Amino acid sequence: MSHHKAAKDDAIYHFAASGFAAIVNFPLWRASAIAQSGFKLEGSNKFVRWYKAVVQPPYRGVVATMLGMTWARAAIFYGSDLGKDYLKHNGLPTVAAQTLPPLVIGTFVQFANMPLVRSTITIQNPSSTLNSVSEALVHIYKTKGVGGLWHGVSAGILKTVPKYITAVAVKDYMEDKLPLVDPNDRNATLMRSAIKSITAGVAGAVLTNPLDVLRNEMFKTDLGIKDAYRKLVKEEGAAFLTRGIASNMTAVAFPLAITIFMTDILLAGKDKYSHH
Repeated sequence: MSHHKAAKDDAIYHFAASGFAAIVNFPLWRASAIAQSGFKLEGSNKFVRWYKAVVQPPYRGVVATMLGMTWARAAIFYGSDLGKDYLKHNGLPTVAAQTLPPLVIGTFVQFANMPLVRSTITIQNPSSTLNSVSEALVHIYKTKGVGGLWHGVSAGILKTVPKYITAVAVKDYMEDKLPLVDPNDRNATLMRSAIKSITAGVAGAVLTNPLDVLRNEMFKTDLGIKDAYRKLVKEEGAAFLTRGIASNMTAVAFPLAITIFMTDILLAGKDKYSHH
């Protein structure tokens, strides 16, 4: 398996991979949003509560959530690949070339997506009377003003940007360090891509879980970042750092890994086809 050189026409492959990951991941994202926000689920035992969080309707904000996730991940991974090559070509050190694209693109994406992120998480509360993203957006605007739509953006950037910087760095590191395999050996190619993808996904999820919790606490309470942090420390102590981490491992690590893995497979197919 040779290194794929990033190209402008790779965008469709990144969007296809991100879209697939978003579709597969929605139930897990929903469960993570509920767990990290501390929303209360009724149920006699843990399995019943898990079933309600992951499987049981209503599925609120499905399309909006999936579209938001698709364009965000695709933009960050695609932009990071192209940006890294461009910056390295123009003389920037490898670390800067690797860090700057996900930093800049991730910040932009998080800011652009923030109203959507806040509204989709808000309506996952089982006790919410809001049934759609549009209802949530209108409610937040009427009760909190325009600024309310971007409430939590600071914590969102602190959470999202390091996650993608980490995932992109680990992905690229593994790509460089893992032994190359014969592109005609399908099993070896899939295994190499799986190892790279899972490692990058897990690293991005684990390191940013506390910031996920902080952002969701801001959504739930409308507190600022400092007050939300103080509240978490006062009520839960250091335990808040791992709140919802099991759900986050599936809701964050899984889609990151799937996105990277599917992108690898699609781009490998593209390269193989172009050589015929």
